[in-house]
This record gives sequence, structure tokens and C-alpha cells, in this order.
Amino acid sequence: MMTVKEIRQKFLDFFESKEHKIVPSAPIVNQNDPTLMFMNSGMAQFKDYFLGNETPSAARIADTQKCLRVSGKHNDLEDVGRDSYHQTMFEMLGNWSFGDYFKEEAIAWAWELLTEVYKMDKDRLYVTIFEGDKEDGVEADEEAFELWQKWVSKDRIIRAGKKDNFWEMGAQGPCGPCSEIHIDIRSDEDRAKVDGKSLVNEDHPLVIEIWNLVFMQFNRMADGSLVPLANKCIDTGMGLERLCMALQGKTSNYDTDAFSPLIQLIEKESEIKYTNSYDKNAYTDIAMRVIADHVRAVALVIADGQRPDNTGAGYVVRRVLRRAVRYYYSFLNIQKPFIYQLIPTLSESFAEVFPEVKAQQKMLMDTIKGEEAAFLRTLERGLKLFADLEVKNKEVSGQDAFVLFDTFGFPFDLTCLLAEEKGWTVDEKGFEAALAEQRKRSQKDAQKDVSDWEEILDNPNVEFVGYTEHKAEAKVVKYRKVVAKGKEQYQIVLNKTPFYAEAGGQVGDTGLLWFGEEKIPVIDTKKENNLIVHWVKKLPQNIEQNVVAEINRTKRQLTEKNHSVAHLAHAALRQVLGTHVQQKGSFVSSDKMRFDFSHSSKMTEEQIREVEEIVNAKIRANIPLREQQNVPIDEARESGAMMLFGEKYGDAVRIITFGEDFSKELCGGCHVKATGEIGLFKIVAETSIASGIRRIEALTGAEAMGYVQDELQQLAAVRATLKNPKDLTKALQDLLDANKKLNKELDKMAVLEAQLAKDQLKQSVVKIGDLHFLGTTSNITSKDGIKQLNNSLSQEFENLVLVLGGTNKGKALLTVAMDKQVVDNYGLSAGNIIKAVSKEIQGGGGGQPVFATAGGKNPDGLEKAIALAKQLIEDAAQVK
Repeated sequence: MMTVKEIRQKFLDFFESKEHKIVPSAPIVNQNDPTLMFMNSGMAQFKDYFLGNETPSAARIADTQKCLRVSGKHNDLEDVGRDSYHQTMFEMLGNWSFGDYFKEEAIAWAWELLTEVYKMDKDRLYVTIFEGDKEDGVEADEEAFELWQKWVSKDRIIRAGKKDNFWEMGAQGPCGPCSEIHIDIRSDEDRAKVDGKSLVNEDHPLVIEIWNLVFMQFNRMADGSLVPLANKCIDTGMGLERLCMALQGKTSNYDTDAFSPLIQLIEKESEIKYTNSYDKNAYTDIAMRVIADHVRAVALVIADGQRPDNTGAGYVVRRVLRRAVRYYYSFLNIQKPFIYQLIPTLSESFAEVFPEVKAQQKMLMDTIKGEEAAFLRTLERGLKLFADLEVKNKEVSGQDAFVLFDTFGFPFDLTCLLAEEKGWTVDEKGFEAALAEQRKRSQKDAQKDVSDWEEILDNPNVEFVGYTEHKAEAKVVKYRKVVAKGKEQYQIVLNKTPFYAEAGGQVGDTGLLWFGEEKIPVIDTKKENNLIVHWVKKLPQNIEQNVVAEINRTKRQLTEKNHSVAHLAHAALRQVLGTHVQQKGSFVSSDKMRFDFSHSSKMTEEQIREVEEIVNAKIRANIPLREQQNVPIDEARESGAMMLFGEKYGDAVRIITFGEDFSKELCGGCHVKATGEIGLFKIVAETSIASGIRRIEALTGAEAMGYVQDELQQLAAVRATLKNPKDLTKALQDLLDANKKLNKELDKMAVLEAQLAKDQLKQSVVKIGDLHFLGTTSNITSKDGIKQLNNSLSQEFENLVLVLGGTNKGKALLTVAMDKQVVDNYGLSAGNIIKAVSKEIQGGGGGQPVFATAGGKNPDGLEKAIALAKQLIEDAAQVK
């Protein structure tokens, strides 16, 4: 039986024999295309070739592309684990022709590979073709029908509609009719009962599509119309894991060796046997498949530079990882970080094809472990919050379930599970309504209307001259209108520009476009589908005349300083902390530099100082920039130039060097001509942004000098305040020690005050059923004093509930405290009571079931708040 590695390699070898160039996978996190967050298909990285924005390095290409389908139109997340074939991350094998061969060769080679190389049974294969679509004005694909008859009989060719046989990447972009190859992997007995042809495209788990041959010939415009592409192209996609299922004689993707080693490790850790069940209640099996799938997705995305976050692609990573944690926490009885332990096995399986996983194994393990630990704490906190919910009529309100989910990250289905265990229900409709309202707000915020490009010049090649020029004469190639959040802006593409488009952490240039005497400010420059796009708020009166493009030179020069210093800092960090340090993100603008890097512990003050000293020494040395353009990628790699994981490099690259033995990196950004231009480097912050990822923030030049001067002025002010002591550090420590001693004395006084007040306050204790209640205002406002008072009174009064009000600096203060037996026996909670009564003082608060506090701006409402609290206690006592 062929392994997944052998199956993948046979595909690549086959197309290499057909004169295809084998290229590496693009990063799974998509770059420079606002319409697509992740690579969700094999063709995504070649979109610019189809649109004519870029010339391919070869007319024939083949690859295996790592893909992710967890958002947007192609979203398989919630189906993963429940059936035998849905995945979030998958490999898409593909072969491509850019204006070279078309349908005849694509069909013939697909059949040859499947039947002669992989030795698939021809009697189990069926093909589909496009039947046409009147609405789009596209006729049936009779050419494909005739070509397929060279290899299969007519009764194995099935005509299908737009839904199954017209491939589109999104609402706009390249598209075309397709021809799918399906295989029937049912048993001979089942095949004899029901003809496989009748099950094609019927979602049968064992009669499946394995290869899609897309005949790319149209571009879908914003208005929905189809425009022919300049060159007809071939785009094929075959899911590797599904192909393995067919070739390895399995009935599930998860039974193949793409997943089985991971599932075996999950079995071992959970001590639960995987039974290969697809029953909807087979939760342990579902959980194992979810974890095996999700760890692949999370590891590859993080390895490509996208760490977990609360927004954008980072949020998707976090959501996928948390879904896996939720499954092992709920169904496998694993309550400690676990998924990170799967990374070594995963890195070995991907070693040849995606080496970035193994190269960053420790960083991946640290990051994933940290995320797991954080979410497990969230789950524990959610359980406590759930226990404190006010549940009426044995139903958790939809709003409460939504707050748990939206504010505290507590999964809705876990809320349902906990409710079920208590014999409660959850208002699912109310939850969905609250969720829909939130989505509606988010969609409204993110809504963007993009018009079609208005073409002026037939010149897709855009020349960037900004490395050497700050001003250039040009012509407008095309433009379009973009409306977002009610604001109307325009995008302009020039045939030549000095404007640097945001990339590699460097912000886009701003400046001016001069159309004769008319001045159009450029507010930003971004790259979209490899086009340099200038963002402006209005169009010129005559957009077809010559234009002079001029960048904001001062801003660019400051940005260059910060970009160059990022390279120097990277090299210095590796020198001080170790060669495990790898760049994990950066931001360089005119006013600051931010640099993220892999490192597991906080930098010491000595290490920060050493990095600063190394960088500043290089600045003083005034090392000249050495720039090498159009260096073959293999030559650059052999030279030792630093290459970043997650970046997509072409066949030729640009190398930036500051000192042959110090800093050499592949980079497309803008830099100083010599390090002396930077002036000064000062790190102003060092923090953790994720497990195993640190961040430094730094200033250069005049900004750094201003920061240092401000710090010295503050230091001088502190010295003056302390009467200019000889040893400033000792003087400050003495001051802190004295303050600490005074605070201890104040605490003692607060306790004494509580003891003195006890005898007077206990006269106000009243009996409510079996409860004792004290509700009053007092001068005691310190937390320690109130706790001392509560403890003293509780020794005299059983089942005590204390509600104490007070004021401090004109603000209202409320405290609710009660014995644990009151919580257990009466269902009361100090936290719930404080939330209910704090509105009377125009404030809010919270706390634990036995002790909670609130603050507000209305001291006049204290009496009402205490009265309301008493009413709640009386109600609870009556129910009891």
C-alpha cells in the first residue's frame, strides 16, 4: 500500500515528466489579496497569472498547496469530525497551464495518472461535464464531452449544472466550467445493488469526487457578468487526503496515514479506544477526528507567521484551536494542555513537503500550549460563571448564554451540555437572535462595495522605481471606486510609481499625484493581487493626462531608518539570545519600529542593554548598504541570507546586507544608504504577545533622542523631589519601605475600627426566617475592615448576610457578604445581589458568591440599594 508521502511524490514526478515546473506551496495565510483570508484552493496563489497582472515563471506548473477552509464561502469547520471526509486543512495537488495546453491534455493526463500510475479500477470511475447555464449565457461543454469519450464510455459521462460544474473562487475573479472525476469505493456487493452513476454528486460518502479539472476562461465582474480571460488556462485540484483514502482502500480520510498516527497518540493520551464510528452521538470518535484535523490547520497557519489573536486571521486560528480543546475537555476527559504534544509527530509527517513545521517545532509547541492553557482557564471561569447564573423556570436565557459566549469565550454547546445535566434548557432562539444582531453590526461595519476596474491603458506591468527615485512621471493604467462604511474612496494604478505599497511590515507611502496643476493627495499605498494601488479620496478632472507621482520624502526617510534598524535588531537579538530567534512579525513606520520574535522568556535588562549597544555600535560604524537585486532564490539560500517562514518568494529575490558577517536578509523594503543615517536606537518596551513570542518596540533618530531627554528630565525631577540624594535607588527603596509600613498600620486601624463598630452594628441585625440580615451604612470602607466585621458577626449570628454601604471621596460604595452555607442552602449569591442593587447607586460591580463589591456615583441611592437587597433576601427566605 502506498503511503501519503509516496502518493504525493508520484503526482509531482508525473507532472514533472510532462514538463511542468514543480513549485513550493504558497503560505497558507494569503497575502496581498483582500478578498481571501486563507488559501482555500490550489489556484489561489496563481490568481495574478489568470488576471494577467503577473507573468508566470513557467507556462506549466504543478504543486501541492496547503489549504484552509474555515471562513467565508468555503467553510467546512462545523462539519469536521462528524463525517469521513470534511477537513479544515488539506493538501490540494494541482497542475496548471497558463496559455499553454488546454482541455485535451488536461483530460488525457488526468486519466493516465489515475489509471496507469495509481492503477485505479476504471470501472469505478465516472466523470462529469458542465451542462451550460442560460442565465450566464454559457453553453454546454460539448468539447469536454467529446474528449472524454476517448477514455470512457458515454454512459459514464454525466452532465451537471452550475452548482457542481462551474468553478468560481469568490463573488469576483477567475472562473470557468469544470469536469470532475468521481470514484465509487463501495464494496462490490453494494455496487451490484445500486449503480454508482446514480450516486454521483449525491453526497454519498463512498462515491466521491477526487479530481476537478477547471477550464479557466472567464473573469467574473462586480456586476456578475462574465468576461473572457486573455489566455485560456487549466487549473486542476485533487485533495491529497481523499486520494489517499481511495488508493489505500479506506472508507474515511481519517483512516489514512495522513491522520492515523495522530489519532493513535490521542487514543494513548485519553486512554479511550477509537472505534471509527460516525454515529452522531459517537462523541469520543468525533473529538479525536476534530483534534487530528485541527492540529494540522493550527500548526501550518502559525508556522506561516499568523499567531492566534482576537481579530482577522488570528481569530480564526484561535477559534479552530479552541474548538479542539473544547472537544478533548468535554469528551476525552483531558483537562490539561495536550494538542501541543502532537506537533513532533506532525512535523515528521510534513518534513519533506512543509519543512517550516519541523524548523519551528519548539515555537509551535510553546505557542499552542500557551493557547490551550489560557482557554482551559476560560473554561474553568465559565463553569463558575454558569454556576452563578440566575435561572428562571429552569431555562438559561439566550442573553445569558450569549454573554458567556461573547464576553467570556464560553462555548454555547458547552452551556447547553451543562444545562442538560441540571435538567434545564437553554433559550437557543434568544441566543441565535443575539448572535445574529452582533453579526449584523459586524457586517455593517465591514461592508465594502468595490466597483470594476476602469481600464485606461492595456499595460498590466507596473514598474516600481521607489528604491532610487522619490518622484516619477507616469500614466494611469486603471482606477476604481471603493465605498466602505459610507466613505467613498478611489484606487489608482500607475504604470510607474515611486510609492512603496505596504508589505513586509513597512507601511505604505503617502504623497501627491500631480495631474498638471491639480494636486491629488495619496492617503495610503497597498498591494492588491501584486498591483501597487494608490488610495485617494477623489479623482482628478482629467485622469487620462500624464501624472507626476511624488512621495512624502520626509516620512519615507524616517521609515527607512526604522526598517533598517529592524534588520540590525534582528541580528543583534540572535547574537544575544541565540540563533533560535526568528522574526515573527514587524511594523515599521515613520515614528517607530516594532519587532516580534520567537523567544520563550522575558529579556533581562542586561540583554536589552546589550542589544542596544550592539545596534548603536553598528550605527556609529556607518556600515554602507549592500543591495543585490534579482538574485536566484537558490543562490540566495546558499549565501546564508535570512529567509522568513510564511513569506512567498519568487524565483529571483532581493538581498539587503549591512555587514557581510552581521545582517543579511531577503527583503523588498526601503532602507538607508548607510547605518549612520539612523542616528540612535533605543528600545522602549519589551513584552510578551503570545506563548513563545516576544515583542520589542523601539525608536530611532530624533524620536529616540527625544525619548532619552524626556527620561532624563523625569529622573532629574525625581532627584529634586527627594532632595538630590547621593544614592537615588536607596532613597526610593527607603520611601517604598516607609509607605509599606504605613499601609500595614492603616490595615491594623481598619481592623480595630471594625471591632469597635461591631457592638454598635450588631444591634441592627434582624431575623428573616432562618437568616440573619444586617443592612446599613457605615464609615468602614476598607475591604479588610469589612471582612473583619463580617467574620466577627458571623461567629455570633448563624446564616448571616451583610449589606454595607458607605462613601469615599464622594463616591458610593456597596459590599455584600454572606456565609457559604447561605449560598449552598438558599441559592443566594453576593455577586448576583450586587449586580441587581448597584443600579440604585448608578454603578456596577461583581465578585464571588460569598463576597462582592460595587461602586457608583450616586451616594443618595445607598438606602434604596440596601432595601432592595433586603427584599431579595426575604424572597429567598420565603422560597426556602
